[in-house]
Amino acid sequence: MIAASWRAVSGAVPWPLLAAAFASTSVIVGVIWDISWHRSIGRDSFWTPAHMAIYLGGVVAGLSCGWLVLHTTFAGSERERAAAVSFWGFRGPLGAWVCIWGALAMVVSAPLDEWWHNAYGLDVEILSPPHMVLAFGISAVSIGAMLMVLARQNAAPAASRVPRALFVYTGGFLILQAATLFMEYIGIPNLQHGPRYFFTSAAVFPFLLVGIARGAASRWGATGAAGVYMGVTLLMIWILQLFPAQPMLAPIMRQVDHMVPPSFPILLVAPALVVDLIVNRVPAGAGRLRWGATAVGAGIAAMLALTAVQWPFAEFLLAEPARNFFFAGDQFGYTRAPGAYQYVFWGRPMTAAAAGWTGLTAAASALCGLWLGNWMARVRR
Repeated sequence: MIAASWRAVSGAVPWPLLAAAFASTSVIVGVIWDISWHRSIGRDSFWTPAHMAIYLGGVVAGLSCGWLVLHTTFAGSERERAAAVSFWGFRGPLGAWVCIWGALAMVVSAPLDEWWHNAYGLDVEILSPPHMVLAFGISAVSIGAMLMVLARQNAAPAASRVPRALFVYTGGFLILQAATLFMEYIGIPNLQHGPRYFFTSAAVFPFLLVGIARGAASRWGATGAAGVYMGVTLLMIWILQLFPAQPMLAPIMRQVDHMVPPSFPILLVAPALVVDLIVNRVPAGAGRLRWGATAVGAGIAAMLALTAVQWPFAEFLLAEPARNFFFAGDQFGYTRAPGAYQYVFWGRPMTAAAAGWTGLTAAASALCGLWLGNWMARVRR
């Protein structure tokens, strides 16, 4: 299998795999930085450091995986070429191809985003058309990195300690990417008592957590990935606040003197722990019916656990004790005028009907996550 044959001279983890993990990291760190840049300074140039971090990740992923494809095609052994995925006569690991396609999408999004801002100014929302193209590319880079790690992990389970850790690591960045993409629906504490927050969370998180738990060789894959998501978000919160910033584009509705950080991360470790405990109780030879029932139970239990911890924590984040460097409460961008709305929950209240739909969504999401995890457990190239 090709994944088992990628080796550095010392026999350590191959550098293309590490490069893909670095690319995934650079991209999402750049995205969070870029959002903070928009909220603190405004978009004054395409050549911001945040943009360079994003596109550095795309370039590293594209070049390293491109090298891997060329090496496999022209210098790989017969076994390597036979195990690889063929595309246009070239051969390479599936994850490498996904990373390359993601890098190309990111490159295409750059001039499109520049034109969009020149034509329409600042983004009114995160999911603008250029950002959707960029989000597709970022997703592909993250998924490609996970697939490369999976191929190595599944090809040699007995000697896969580092690949197992890298899978959890890249899984955490996939969760972070999803949380960032949907931050306008779930990421702000003021939203975290409403139906839209719970419905979106139920659609996204059981899918990812069950999938990672099922695909990981580690017993605590989902918990570890959720820990990576929370840890990286916290680091970005604390680091960004250290840098001074001043708004440069009107309208300036409030005074900002430092980079505005993201909101405190959702407490996903709690539902992830529940998912790991439930999924790991099922024996390897269990039938589809038992696995399906387990996934449904894990999805609903995950949302119950998330509600139990996030509901009171969201109230805390709106209160005065959270308005400090550690929790970064009450920090809005310069385009939002100060007001009493900062300290209350927004939108419609949660209802029994909304809770029921949330449970059904969580069950369906977890079943899809089970399918994803089963597929990931079979990846060998």
